Amino acid sequence: MDEKKDRGFFGQPTGLRTLFLTEFWERFSYYGMRAILLFYMYYAVTKGGLGMDRTTAASIMSIYGSLVYMSSVLGGFISDRLLGARRTVFWGGVLIMLGHIVLSLPIGEVGLFASIALIVIGTGLLKPNVSEMVGGLYSEGDPRRDSGFSIYVMGINLGSLFAPPAVNAMSSQFNFHAGFSLAAIGMFIGLIVYWWDGKKYLPEESLHAPDPITDKERSKFYKRLTISIIAIVVIVIVMIVAHAFTITNVITIISILGIALPIGYFIMMITSKKVTKIERSRVLAYIPLFLAAVVFWAIEEQGSVVLALFAAEQTNLHFMGWNLSAPLFQMLNPFFIIIYTPFFAILWTKLGKRQPSSPSKFWMGLVATAISYFVLIIPLMGLSASGKVSPLWLVLSWGIIEIGEMLISPVGLSATTKLAPKAFRGQMMSMWFLADSAGQAANAQIVKLFQPGNPQNEMMFFGVTGIVTLVVAVILIMFVPKIKKLMAGVN
Repeated sequence: MDEKKDRGFFGQPTGLRTLFLTEFWERFSYYGMRAILLFYMYYAVTKGGLGMDRTTAASIMSIYGSLVYMSSVLGGFISDRLLGARRTVFWGGVLIMLGHIVLSLPIGEVGLFASIALIVIGTGLLKPNVSEMVGGLYSEGDPRRDSGFSIYVMGINLGSLFAPPAVNAMSSQFNFHAGFSLAAIGMFIGLIVYWWDGKKYLPEESLHAPDPITDKERSKFYKRLTISIIAIVVIVIVMIVAHAFTITNVITIISILGIALPIGYFIMMITSKKVTKIERSRVLAYIPLFLAAVVFWAIEEQGSVVLALFAAEQTNLHFMGWNLSAPLFQMLNPFFIIIYTPFFAILWTKLGKRQPSSPSKFWMGLVATAISYFVLIIPLMGLSASGKVSPLWLVLSWGIIEIGEMLISPVGLSATTKLAPKAFRGQMMSMWFLADSAGQAANAQIVKLFQPGNPQNEMMFFGVTGIVTLVVAVILIMFVPKIKKLMAGVN
């Protein structure tokens, strides 16, 4: 079918419907699990939880998110060099479903960490390659691309919206494990939709690896993989012998890796002989956008940790006759994105070539992000330690930061597909998710500074974070002309 004539899904290619529904159910499973996971970890055993230290649980939540997006490097490699995007996504979904099934079993911390391993690998295989396939539905000059990504992001957020109340209701009515089982069912439905619909509407090329690995490269890959596994085993043994094999130390090591991995990846792409001069310039243009995205995601992802704790410990959950539950606040992120998406999709389409450049959208998004934290300082002024803030302040904060997300997330996804070197299409999409990974890797350490229920500490935390974000926005503004030049014709 001619891609320009294929307008079977809201004026977009019909294949977008397949990927829209796949991500809807994948995000339903992930965000449903995430809405209750923090509370499952630190609630007392008598309340059905694991009884972990609250600070440790917060760090695990952040490093979990970091690992999920860090594993996208693996997904990009397998897609580009071995299986192709479509098969990689399917097997990723299978692992995610198995991870939720394990978490639904009452086997304590063993189940928790086994589930984390399965979902981390599965999401790494699935998420970057679904996004890469969205980009593959459009030609390079197709003006529908940005609006198509906005619609795709709305699918992600519809799944994220329905998940918290459904999973929270299951866990409240029965127990945490019942909630996690609902997440597993969601991923199973997503797999069925993807397999059935994808056969008809996804492009044939998604079945093939764009840069198949050669026999010589395969030998080198297995050698490096073996060395990496041996190195990990040695490090673990040394830590055990030194009595340093603790959750805190493991989190610190992963935090360092989360920052180091994208640096190494950029060096690899810039120095690769498979990258042309123009492609190399575009990769260089992508670096400041990547750094801005790291700052944004570090703050946005605090919604499931810092703001979740703020909702549970510092927010009045008995409001206007309603008895609210802390996990329900996780609905605010997808709720506002769904509200904003049609507006932004129409706006970018109407503006066409007159719309702001990607770097300009990024700095605007960072300004909105900073403001979202500044507003949380207002209700904390003069508040006693036993005082509670109105939940409307959290609603306002999320409403503002999601403007930032609309200026950064779909735009960043689109820019990544446009700036990607041909030989690194899937792996370049992995780089976009490494921005989220790096942000959450930093969060694993930053969240230790947050003390829920301490208004003075909370004011300092929100204020300093907002100021740092504003400074990054100003620096990005100064570099916009240079970035646009390096983008070599891509807007």
